[in-house]
Amino acid sequence: MAQKTFNWDQCLQHAAISDVGMRRANNQDSYAEMLAGNVESWYERGHVFLVADGMGAHAAGELASRLAAEGVPHLYYKHRELAPPEAIHRAIQETNTHIHRRGQANAELYNMGTTTSVLLLLPQGVLVAHVGDSRVYRLRGEQLQQLTFDHSLVWELQASGQLTDNGEAPPGIPKNVITRSLGPHPAVQVDLEGPFPVQVDDVFLLCTDGLTGKVEDRELGPLLSSLPPDEAVQVLVDLANLRGGPDNITVIVAKVIGAEITTRVSQAEPLTVGGDLQLERRVHPALWIVAGVCLLASVGMMIAQQPVPALLAVLGAVVAGAVGVLQKFGAGNAGVSLTAGRRLGHGPHRRCECPVNRAAVDHLRATILDLSTSRLGEEPWSHGGHDFSECLRRAEQLAHRKDYAPAIRQCGQAVRLLMEEVRQRRGRKTSDSSLDFLS
Repeated sequence: MAQKTFNWDQCLQHAAISDVGMRRANNQDSYAEMLAGNVESWYERGHVFLVADGMGAHAAGELASRLAAEGVPHLYYKHRELAPPEAIHRAIQETNTHIHRRGQANAELYNMGTTTSVLLLLPQGVLVAHVGDSRVYRLRGEQLQQLTFDHSLVWELQASGQLTDNGEAPPGIPKNVITRSLGPHPAVQVDLEGPFPVQVDDVFLLCTDGLTGKVEDRELGPLLSSLPPDEAVQVLVDLANLRGGPDNITVIVAKVIGAEITTRVSQAEPLTVGGDLQLERRVHPALWIVAGVCLLASVGMMIAQQPVPALLAVLGAVVAGAVGVLQKFGAGNAGVSLTAGRRLGHGPHRRCECPVNRAAVDHLRATILDLSTSRLGEEPWSHGGHDFSECLRRAEQLAHRKDYAPAIRQCGQAVRLLMEEVRQRRGRKTSDSSLDFLS
């Protein structure tokens, strides 16, 4: 097995794009794709995909995201003595330390930060590590699953029960406030999710909030299902830009097309965590109950002047407490094997049914027509107008024949043609008011 070589192109399709958007002067997003150089590296480290969304004045956010995109994969591969979960955890923490020090050393970079979301495609499945609100999704069949938890004020309030989980922030609560990022603080809490099993036709999406702020989950699913990755990344970015593109947009799409890298076929030792990685461990509540009861009993026995039974009760409380502490913190160096469906984290955190059907096609066609009217008005197309109309006509014909995936591909082509026309018109505007063209 170790001597076998893979042609990754026969197993995995992937594409990435990072776009400045329609409002920003510079791109503070970064991304990284690092495929294993050989089969041995695949079994040790897998494939690495990462997106980062920087924050900070001047060039600080751009620098922070670039440091994350360069530092996390490098340090992950550097820590080969650690299992992948521990290695990526340490890599993100060390990158946070580096970004923080750079920010503290320069007044113009002070408090710079970045989100970071990493997907490791391993023989044991997909492992996700993330800080912030850049997301990782898995599309399996007609269900889109969000594997990451948004470290944002809205999501944290929803998780604590202070807000309803309807995806909408009430008035007065900003939607863009994140609660974790790399850089502003000397330490950072990293969430790990997985491993999630991998099947043929699984599609994985990594993206910054420049995409998810403008494209809904119910739109992501049909496009990811119907378009190859190189087309999907462009259509998704174009759709976000047609809706205003107020932020930078970074998208990575990876689709599993060969059984060689699926979890069922890839014969590898289970992932083991522990030691360096402090896992969240649950203590059985009965232990604390027993400890409390024993302590109360010992007090009662001392009052009743029964020292021997009181001492035995205290010993019972100590034993129960010690077992609880061991469950919570002990035996870390021995390692915990992630087998039989056991995994880190609590994902998927959200699910959305995204069937490729007539309703999906009709929604995209109506969206594209509305965008065409609002962005172009009555002025004739400079070029491509006939092709645009033809794409929508073909989409309707294909949908009528129940060929829904080809119909969505035609809609995707219409999105790209519309965006090309918008960019041409935007380029012809020379006044400062051109920034308001896509308001």
